[in-house]
Order: sequence, then C-alpha cells, then structure tokens
Amino acid sequence: MTADTATDLFEEHRPVLTGVAYRMLGRIADAEDVVQEAWLRWSSADRDDVREPRAYLVRITTRLAIDRLRHLQSRREAYVGPWLPEPVITGFGQAVPDSAEQAVLADSVSLAVLIVLETLSPLERAVFVLREAFGFPYAEIGVTLDRSEAAVRQLAGRAKRHVEEGRPRYDVDPAERRDLTERFLAAASGGGLDQLLALLAPDVRLVSDSGGKAKAPRRIIETADKVGRFLFAVAHDWPSRMEARILELNGGPALVFSVDGQVDTVFQAEVTDGVIRCVYVIRNPDKLTGLRVR
Repeated sequence: MTADTATDLFEEHRPVLTGVAYRMLGRIADAEDVVQEAWLRWSSADRDDVREPRAYLVRITTRLAIDRLRHLQSRREAYVGPWLPEPVITGFGQAVPDSAEQAVLADSVSLAVLIVLETLSPLERAVFVLREAFGFPYAEIGVTLDRSEAAVRQLAGRAKRHVEEGRPRYDVDPAERRDLTERFLAAASGGGLDQLLALLAPDVRLVSDSGGKAKAPRRIIETADKVGRFLFAVAHDWPSRMEARILELNGGPALVFSVDGQVDTVFQAEVTDGVIRCVYVIRNPDKLTGLRVR
C-alpha cells in the first residue's frame, strides 16, 4: 500500500472516525486530536496485512477515545457549573439520503443523548456509539474492545436501557420543532412574558454551560415561571448589536446569537407535546469557536 493510497483511505473514512470520536468525547477539539493520533498510528503502521481499513481505523480511534475519555472524566468533575457537549453544525440531508439513517444519526448526536452518554462507563459508551449510531456488528465491536461477543451484547443491553431511561421519550416533527424555536425567539425578544410562558412545560428546565468563562447560571433553573422570567430578563438585556439566526446543530434547530460576527450564545430546546421541556444554553467561548456566522 503506497503512502498516497494510505492517505486517501484515511481521508475516505475520516468522517466516520470523527463521528465516533465526537460521540465518545462531546468536544470537537478532543475528537480531532484523537483522529490525528489515529492518523499518526495508521501512517506508521504495517498496513500490508490490513484487510478492512475502515474496521482497523475505527478500532484505533475507539481505543484512543476511551483512553482520552477516562482522562477527561476526572477533569469534568472540577468543571464550573453544568457541563454540556460542544454544539456542532449538522445537516445529514445530502450526505445521508436515507431518511431513517438521518434520524438515527441526528438522534445519536443530539444534546439530550450525549448528556445521557456522559453517565455511561467508557466501554458502555463505546459499545452504544458503535452499535446504535453506526450499526457495527457485535462481533466486530468485540474485536475493537478486546471483549467477547457475549460481553459486548451485555454492555450494549445495559447501555441502551440506561440511555432509554435517561433521554426524553418523544418523537417530534422537525418542522414543529423549528416552528416552536421561531416562536420562542419571537416571544423572548418582542413578545410579553405570558407569550413566552405559554411555550414552556410546567416542569421545564434550563441548563446553562459557561465553564465559569461567561455570565450564566451555575445551577439548573426549574419550573416555567423561573425559566420564563430568566429568559425574558436576558432577552431584554441583549446588546443592540446582537443578531440571531437558526442553524441545525446536533440534529435539530438551535438559536445562534452573535455580536459583531462572533458567536456569543447558543440556545437549543427539547420539545414534546407542543411545548419546550428543556432549554440548553451554551456560553463557554471555548465551545463556540467552531461555529461560524456567514
């Protein structure tokens, strides 16, 4: 295998490798570091005996991601305030033409699911990502993790049950979710408090991630009255130069606020039964550098 062929093969599989690493780690920078390390190992390895490059590269990437996740978990214990995954721009329409596959990919990268994945062990998370998001066979996952197929099936079952118990149980039409996002923006920026409260579930929660680097609540806010009043106050304190647009982030519509072209805040809502049940607010500037306002 020539160096050019090896490079082409790696680039062909880079999107899958990045997808696995991001779902494992929740941050683009960490995922890119892992993929870069996988490339270094691939470029220096004896590739003549590699029959399935994709499986080989996923195996390297997954193992590296597990090692990094174990290191990151100790750092996140000292994180200031709630921790949320880094938002990423998605858009599976052209790259993934099959609507069923689009739904699977969008769900596996949603903030709600990634938050639940944080509660799994590194091995459980790896099995869930490889099986549920990318459809790898149990036997192949076993080779990747150096576990028997039976052990992988047990890990998969435990992880899936945990995720199903922890994530919201609803199916929302994407058009409905976008419509509610637009109404949320209109109510917060130009409507009255009652109009905003009407969009919120009684037990709505607001989870804000600033990492202590921007002004934001360091505790979860609960109930429609408290969340609504907080959002209403924030909206009416926005600088005049603040601009808002809707982007698809993590498989769903999100409000991206920017000042002078620099992304300042991301809002994304979980929706069920026509109301917002959770609002995620990301203000940590380290997690917004990957978003660009055109």
